[in-house]
Amino acid sequence: METVSIVLFLLLAVVVSGAVARMLPFSVPTPLVQIALGAVIGLSTSHRVELDPELFLFLFLPPLLFLDGWRIPKDELFKDASTVVELALGLVLMTVIGMGFLIHWMIPAMPLAVAFALAAVVSPTDPIAVSAIAARVPIPKRMMHILEGESLLNDASGLVCLRFAVAAALTGTFSAGAAALNFAWVAGAGLAIGVAVTLVVTRAKAFVTRRWGEDTGSQILVSLLIPFGSYLLAEHFHASGILAAVSAGVTMTFAEISRQALAVTRMRRNSVWDMIQFTLNGIIFVLLGEQMPNILAGARQTVAATGHSQPWWLAIYILVIVAGLAGLRFLWVWASLKFTILRGARRGMGVQSPDWRLIAATSVAGVRGAITLAGVLTLPLALDDGTPFPTRDLAIFLAAGVIVVSLVLASLALPVLLKGLAMPPEPARQAEEDSARVAAAEAAIRAIERHQHALAEDHGEADLYAEAGGQVMDLYRERIEGLSDRQSAAETRSGERLLRDFRLVGVKAERQALLQMVRSRRIGSETVRKLTRELDLAEARYLG
Repeated sequence: METVSIVLFLLLAVVVSGAVARMLPFSVPTPLVQIALGAVIGLSTSHRVELDPELFLFLFLPPLLFLDGWRIPKDELFKDASTVVELALGLVLMTVIGMGFLIHWMIPAMPLAVAFALAAVVSPTDPIAVSAIAARVPIPKRMMHILEGESLLNDASGLVCLRFAVAAALTGTFSAGAAALNFAWVAGAGLAIGVAVTLVVTRAKAFVTRRWGEDTGSQILVSLLIPFGSYLLAEHFHASGILAAVSAGVTMTFAEISRQALAVTRMRRNSVWDMIQFTLNGIIFVLLGEQMPNILAGARQTVAATGHSQPWWLAIYILVIVAGLAGLRFLWVWASLKFTILRGARRGMGVQSPDWRLIAATSVAGVRGAITLAGVLTLPLALDDGTPFPTRDLAIFLAAGVIVVSLVLASLALPVLLKGLAMPPEPARQAEEDSARVAAAEAAIRAIERHQHALAEDHGEADLYAEAGGQVMDLYRERIEGLSDRQSAAETRSGERLLRDFRLVGVKAERQALLQMVRSRRIGSETVRKLTRELDLAEARYLG
């Protein structure tokens, strides 16, 4: 009963934090409000949440990473794939190595393996936190897409590095050759398992739907189970459950293209996943605040072992780590952009040198968030011999401090850096969207005409079907001609059912046209998502 009460209390705290963040007269990121509220809870109550690292990792990370992989715009990700990979893999490895040695040098009481583990968990970035910070300062779309793609991949790469660092801390040994082979298996098998689980589940779901119809509730529940199933199966084969969850989410996008669910299922499923994302991210930050008093007490004892008894040394450690992360990120982004410019020059492309503020904004936007906290809380409680895991509380406190400071720094610096910043021109999406609408409308007209003729041949009364079909086709012709959509008075007459049938035929044809365009890569994922939502709303209205 006590566990249920704690869970309900945490959920209430997440709701209250959202309301408080909106009530404040000045802009404060919601994660900071949630951390503060959690700290108040930790100081004012005698109850403490005992976190099991493995259970925490299993409950929070798979759904969050799965959703990131599912919703990230795939075409934008592929367009900037080289930049994303450089940030998500190269920068993570440099951060783990460079910051690991820096942290161990700065805090000798922290073993090198634990320092690498701490560096690994502070390497992933969190675009959700950036979005919360920049709610009043629009971030350029391309920068946001790069940050999202980087976060998707560096979450996985950082947590895989964490796994090796923890293994080294537990065993006391580390072999670069064995680690490389193990990494190849962990990464490759994890990615393959995530893809396989998603394809098998979606194909089975589509088969059942074709034979016996679709149940919205079960479809939503299946989507919730996929990340957990991928994670558990990968861990069973000693592969990366994190990478399995990410690849399952990415595969879900392509699997859904060819095996469309009902419109009402997609709309309700999106709402459920929005709620899950908000809840899990909120609980993580509230838990961070709730754990802070105990973590701070243990960290002070660890600092004393280094010869620094004053608690303000903790603040110095955090500031040095944040400065090191920002410096490494700035240098890496600058070097990456320089190489991009050189490659463009060799190809004869005139690439303009970016403003230093753009590099600084990209560096500051590398905010740490829920994944960093979730990763550091998974540090084991004890070594293999039963002794406490060395400097665990200090590592958790430093990671929490990095999250808070990076949030505050980004909330203060991003508006200044982005204000009046001239960004490279981005390709307009309106022409692509208009072209997709015209192609879908033309496909709908052809489908309605075929449906007209089929009904007339089967039932006669050609004039009735011609009139109803003509009214619906007129709406599509007006869309093609750029005229405003208008409500037909016939919908209130006896032909309402027939009009609805013709409209549904048109919607189905539009979906097929969109499917063909996205398969041939004539339109991007953002355009597909927008038009699919419009079709879902139209279909739900006609079926209602």
